[in-house]
Amino acid sequence: MTTGPLMVIGGAEDKTGARQVLARFAKLAGGPGAKVAVIATASSLGEEIIDAYREAFGKLGVTNVVAPRPRTRADAEDPHQVAQLHDVTGIFMTGGNQSTLSAVLAGTTFGTAIKMAHIRGVVVGGTSAGASVQSEHMVAFGPPGTTPKMRGAQMSAGLGLLPGLVIDQHFDQRNRYGRLLTLVSHAPHLLGMGVDEDTAAIVTQGHLLEVIGRGAVSLFDGRTATSNIDTAAGSAPILVSGMVVHSLPAGARFDLATRLLLPGVGGRPDDLREPPHVRSRVERLIAVEGAVGSVPRRTSQESASS
Repeated sequence: MTTGPLMVIGGAEDKTGARQVLARFAKLAGGPGAKVAVIATASSLGEEIIDAYREAFGKLGVTNVVAPRPRTRADAEDPHQVAQLHDVTGIFMTGGNQSTLSAVLAGTTFGTAIKMAHIRGVVVGGTSAGASVQSEHMVAFGPPGTTPKMRGAQMSAGLGLLPGLVIDQHFDQRNRYGRLLTLVSHAPHLLGMGVDEDTAAIVTQGHLLEVIGRGAVSLFDGRTATSNIDTAAGSAPILVSGMVVHSLPAGARFDLATRLLLPGVGGRPDDLREPPHVRSRVERLIAVEGAVGSVPRRTSQESASS
């Protein structure tokens, strides 16, 4: 049996314009006949985040959307919550607080149901926090910055859909180079993956990666790198030398098993020639979730217009 595709999305994906990333997810889920579960466990927003994805998928022809939302580990053991995943053709995990997502789902019946759906061929996608949790070892938190530093990042348990990787998101926009370098230096056997906003790494057959979207996917291979991670103290900058770095724009293909670039890099997609879309208020709220562990306060004008 072939496992389903995985979509690792860097956050802030276009929901109202060309929707290139969400359109590919909808297609992989089965198009108009798809049944998609949108899981907003990580989000601190209310029903508006579910409504935003219902509208976005609806405009792509997918109208059968369910929204299981376990908020505690007890919820994640609830048969009613788990049953909502049994006949879906796509599972989409929203952004928000990735530590919440890990704490609630990892090692639960609901988390296992996501893995079993993937094994039976269902496409599983996630944006922002929903991207990071797909790896076995997940970025929990860490400050931005280009320089790798001791204590510059922490890991926790993910869902294990992509073993051998550690994934970060909003990668260029939130300057997360340093923390991913730090994590790979701590665990050189892991391949570090950083995904830019409105960009997706699509993984098929468990190891074949394709990049779509407006940004790039960065890969850090530290198997032959040298570092002083074992002797650096405090929050000092760490030495990292010989790290192999791949920067993969839209159209690039890569083999995660051999860690080699594949032939057939595509050209610049037509939709990237369009000017960036204007985000709605809800899109802006969704896009910044997880940046500082909270969502921005609404202005009185925004509250009045809600």
